[in-house]
Amino acid sequence: MLMLELDALDPDAVAEKLPITATRLRDRLLETGMTQEELAIAVDATQGAISQIYTGMTRRSRLLPAIATALAVNLDWLVGTSDQKIDMFDADGKDISEDDLALIRAGRSQKRLSNPAQLETPQTIITVANSNEASVPPAAEEDEDDEIVEVKEIDLRFGMGGGGYLEVPVKKKPRKFTRGWLRLFTNAPHTRIFIAQGIGDSMAPTIMNADMVIIDTSENEVQFGDQIWAAAYGQTGVIKRLRPLPDGGVKILSDNPLVEAETAYDGELHVLGKVVAVIRRMAG
Repeated sequence: MLMLELDALDPDAVAEKLPITATRLRDRLLETGMTQEELAIAVDATQGAISQIYTGMTRRSRLLPAIATALAVNLDWLVGTSDQKIDMFDADGKDISEDDLALIRAGRSQKRLSNPAQLETPQTIITVANSNEASVPPAAEEDEDDEIVEVKEIDLRFGMGGGGYLEVPVKKKPRKFTRGWLRLFTNAPHTRIFIAQGIGDSMAPTIMNADMVIIDTSENEVQFGDQIWAAAYGQTGVIKRLRPLPDGGVKILSDNPLVEAETAYDGELHVLGKVVAVIRRMAG
């Protein structure tokens, strides 16, 4: 069983960079000397919720505005849409709001920053995709479609632990596919793709026992309801439909009507990736 860092999810990609929000959260915590536990208390959240942002497993969170306020830094820098970092204090050492900062930047406020020189840093605006997370520059073009690449296989018969790391049980011998075939289902790099074999009938008839599924770990944020994901829940690897709830929880749904739905809250569910294909042997 391999211990894989959440932002990498593959031993060949352990050095891959964390999302910019996670990187900047780490930097600001070091600057302020605040711990994750103290930050969780300050924003009225669980330490598990902070850990998910810290490890890069959650890139977009309703907690980010409150986290920026607690760390006294501008939100657009924290989420990666600007390179201009501002300490959110005025010249008298009092906290300033995002609205105050906007007025100061526009020259329409009598307030002054505690460190006015920070406004002299060019405010590089980074193009965003979908939400708060800065878009990732496109990767260099990969080799031809007929190139053979290796894809690791997860063994869902073993549990997958949660927390800052996932214990992802990977089989020793990888599977081999052509890039072109994988691109029929996802454009993710092959190092971010796993395959797994479905176990049991909880997702029947969509996924039957022993069906093979392809998992894209470059997609690991549940933004739309009822899509199928591979995840760790209760130390167990699962393949389920996930539905975000207004209270911050996630409903775990099975296609088999005989299997009851469950609800996970902060720190209980760790998403590995999105199921992008099901491969089934024809009967007969």
